[in-house]
Amino acid sequence: MLNASLALAGVALGLFVSGKTGGPVQWPVAVLLSLLAGIPLGFVWRHPLAVCAYQSALLIVSDRFSVFTTDTVQTLLPVVVGLLAYRGTWRAIVPGAVLAGAATAVNLADAGTALDFGFWYFPLGMSAVPVIVGRYLRSPIETVAEVERRPGLDLLLACCGVAFMVLDTWTGWHAGPWPVWGVGWFVIGCGLTAGLVRLLPGTAFALQALLVVLADQNAQFAANSLQGLFLVTLGAFAMYASWSWTFVAYLVASVVTALNIVDGTTEVTPLRVASLMAMVAAPVIVGRYLGVRRAAAELQLAMAEEARQLAAERTRADLLAERERIARDVHDIVAHHVGAMVLRAGAAQYAAPSGPVAEALADIRTTGHRVLEDLRGLLDVLRDPGQAHLPVADPEEVVRDAVERMNAAGLEVELRLGPGTELAPLVTRASAARIVQEGLTNVLKHAGPGTRAVVELKESGGALQVNVLSGPPPGPRDALPSSGRGITGMRERARALGGDLSAGPGRDGGWRLTAVLPVERAGHSCGMTPQHRLLPWRREEGELV
Repeated sequence: MLNASLALAGVALGLFVSGKTGGPVQWPVAVLLSLLAGIPLGFVWRHPLAVCAYQSALLIVSDRFSVFTTDTVQTLLPVVVGLLAYRGTWRAIVPGAVLAGAATAVNLADAGTALDFGFWYFPLGMSAVPVIVGRYLRSPIETVAEVERRPGLDLLLACCGVAFMVLDTWTGWHAGPWPVWGVGWFVIGCGLTAGLVRLLPGTAFALQALLVVLADQNAQFAANSLQGLFLVTLGAFAMYASWSWTFVAYLVASVVTALNIVDGTTEVTPLRVASLMAMVAAPVIVGRYLGVRRAAAELQLAMAEEARQLAAERTRADLLAERERIARDVHDIVAHHVGAMVLRAGAAQYAAPSGPVAEALADIRTTGHRVLEDLRGLLDVLRDPGQAHLPVADPEEVVRDAVERMNAAGLEVELRLGPGTELAPLVTRASAARIVQEGLTNVLKHAGPGTRAVVELKESGGALQVNVLSGPPPGPRDALPSSGRGITGMRERARALGGDLSAGPGRDGGWRLTAVLPVERAGHSCGMTPQHRLLPWRREEGELV
């Protein structure tokens, strides 16, 4: 469809130019020459270099016979070069642009023409400007909406419109009643209207219709060039407008084109009327086709985005389902064993005498109940990770509870809380509490009861420093089973806040664990303002405030 529209537009332009420039020709000859000049434009999308070479050769041949085809091909040749720059590689662009420039030079060169810089400016411009436009349009575009946000494209269209008008009309600037500077400004103003085609196609169409009528009455040398620009704007208007407004624009363009073409000596024949209607219809067809393609591309992008979101939702649903299945399995396995442990500890508590054994059994039973409650909470989180307002224990109480439990289990733990630690953000203090818990658990596993340990939390250089220091074990013993993932988990927790964790043997034969948790970064990561980060967390009536 696009190739046929391009060929139709080229033939229509040839028929239009046949009645405006060159010597008078019979209509069969005019139709034949228009077909020779316009039909190859239908192959430019697939074979741009071949069409460029053909048009260059046709321009040189037609220039020898001084027929209207010269003006037709000279107008179409920059379009072919631009499509070559858009579709081809530099190996094809360079010879194509050189051929087009050479053919343009042959067309412009007459007997007695000085081959100076002013002469070569036009052949170079007719080749260089389309190459720049084609390469600019070739730049990668991710979405259709990105094209709408390119202001440089509007400036480029305005520059191309000015270049086209100047290059196509400069030879007739001295022929009219206007001064040269006035003609120059008029031509430049006509070309600048091309910069409004994308953003204000209706305004650009109305302005150019008015300018075509004005040029036909007062600046005939610019009327033909402005007519071509006017038809391009008509195609852009048809690409964005509805069918009703497109039909209105088609009628207006037909009237304006008829006023420009028909004069007192022009014979109105059915063939000329049909040619005029076809010439005006060609850009409308191309514009509507490109509009449909544009709408289809936008719809395809919207469908792709919707499909991507749907796939993401399905993936999330599958992930949540898998999380729930894993949570149920973990809950069933662990709850079974912990529940059995709690029941046996409760039964043994009634049979055991009072004293340390009974206290240990009571502690085992209480701890088991807490473990089951934590498992239920973990199951809820895994079922719906997005739920808010989860209960958060006070980090200071978590640390003190961990110290008391380790002391009850046989360790000798000393807690040192430095000044200013309560000003750290809640997430930082919560991570520090978990690190203390895991660190003391490791001391109990590997060093055993009777080991002395020190837990120290202090503010140091804008960070919360956590130290868990343990002395050497009181005697030889076998370490309890361990997964070996404790330090790795603590290190990942510290790095999640932008900090770091180190662990290793101490100088006295014990073990040293040190974590540094930045306060500023943690505060920002929680979305806390500096004022929020400075507010201390305290317990009032059992709630965090």
